[in-house]
Amino acid sequence: MTTNPKITVYGAYWCPDCRRAKQFLGEHQIPYNWVDIEEDKEGEQYVIQKNDGKRIIPTIEFEDGSLLVEPSNAELATKLGLKTTAERSHYDLIVIGGGPAGLTTALYTAREGIDTLVIERAALGGQAATTQWLDNVPGFSEGISGADFSHQLRLQAERFGVEFLQAQDVTEVRSDDNYQHIATGDGSKYTAKAVLIATGSSYKRLNVPGEEKYIGAGIHFCATCDGPFYKGMPVAVIGGGNSATEESVFLTKFVEKVTLLVRGSELTASKVLQDKVLSHPQIDVRFNTETLEFQGAESKLKTVIIKNRKTDQREEIHPSGVFTFIGQIPNTGFLANSGVETNQWGFIVSGHSLVHDAPRPAGYESRDPTLLETSVPGIFAAGDVRADSTKQVASAAGEGATAALLIREYLKSV
Repeated sequence: MTTNPKITVYGAYWCPDCRRAKQFLGEHQIPYNWVDIEEDKEGEQYVIQKNDGKRIIPTIEFEDGSLLVEPSNAELATKLGLKTTAERSHYDLIVIGGGPAGLTTALYTAREGIDTLVIERAALGGQAATTQWLDNVPGFSEGISGADFSHQLRLQAERFGVEFLQAQDVTEVRSDDNYQHIATGDGSKYTAKAVLIATGSSYKRLNVPGEEKYIGAGIHFCATCDGPFYKGMPVAVIGGGNSATEESVFLTKFVEKVTLLVRGSELTASKVLQDKVLSHPQIDVRFNTETLEFQGAESKLKTVIIKNRKTDQREEIHPSGVFTFIGQIPNTGFLANSGVETNQWGFIVSGHSLVHDAPRPAGYESRDPTLLETSVPGIFAAGDVRADSTKQVASAAGEGATAALLIREYLKSV
C-alpha cells in the first residue's frame, strides 16, 4: 500500500542538513516529497518567497501549511509528535555527543559489555559529518567523505549494541554520590555510573553590525552546504586558520574568485594549506584586514565594509556571499551548574591540569583525576570540547578510545 506524502522537503543533493532531515524522516518511516531546488526552479523561488528573500534549505512544509526552516532533529520530532526517549532510565555509561570522540568511546565500551547510551542533539558524526572530505584520517588511503566516515562509525557502534537517543538536547548534568544525573529537553531524566561529554564545538561569529540579519542570506558558516549556491560568483572567506584556508580551496570548485580576509599579518594554517592558498590563481589573500559591517538590500547581503588595520583605511567590497571561519566555541552551556570546570574560553579542563596549580576538586582527595576525567569524578571529556585537544578527527577518535579504557577502569570502583 502506498500513501500520499503530506510533507515536502525542499533542498539540494549536496546539502548535509537536507540529508540529515531526510534520514530522520526515513528512520521513522514518514513519507515525504523531495524537491531539489537545483533542478526545480519553481521550488527554488518558492523557498525564497517563503523565507523573505533568503535561499535557506532545508525548508520543510507540512500538511497544515506550516514550515520548519533548517530544523534540528528535536524540532522535527516535536512537530511530528514523535516520542524520543531511551529504552531504560539507567545505564553504565551515558555519552553526550555523537561525533567521532563520542561514537568511538561508545563502540569500545559496548564491545566490552558496558551498557552505553549516546545522546545526540543533531546528526550523528558531529562536524565531521558535514566536512566535504577527510584526507588525513588513518586507514583511508584515498580519503573519505565526512558523511561516509560518520555513517560507518555509527554502523560500527550499532553492531556492538550501542543505544542512540537522537533529537534531544541535554539540559542538565549533575552528580549525586556515585550516580550521574542527566536531564533532556523533553523532561526525561536518566542516570548513569559514568558520563562522557563529547559535545564538540560550534563556529564562532564576528558579532558585527548586519551579521545576524544576513545569516543565510549571504553569510554562511559551511562551504559544503552553501558553496554551490555561488556558482560562477565572487565570494569572501573570513579567517586565516586551517578551516578558512581549506574551505577557500574547496570553494574554488564552484565560485569565480575567493577573497580571503585575514585579520593578522600571516596565515596560521598548516604549511601545506598555506602553500595551496597563496599559490592558487582564484584566491586573493588580504592580510591585516578587519571586517566591520555587513550591509544589504531586499533581504540579501550586498556590501562588506572592511578596514586595513595598519592604515585604518576603510573600503567596501561586494562579494555575492561570505563564509566565516574564525574559530570555535565549545558546546558546554548545559554544564553551567554541573560542577564541571571549564577554562576562560569555556572548554572543559581535565586530568593533571585540575590539580597542577589549584586546590584539588572535591572527590580527588586521595587520588589524581585520570587523563580525561573532569573536576567531577566519573564525568569524562573527549574531543573538541576538551581544553588542549587538537581539534582533529583522528585525535578525537583517539581520545574516544582512551576515554573508553579509563571509563572501564573507573566503573570497577563504583
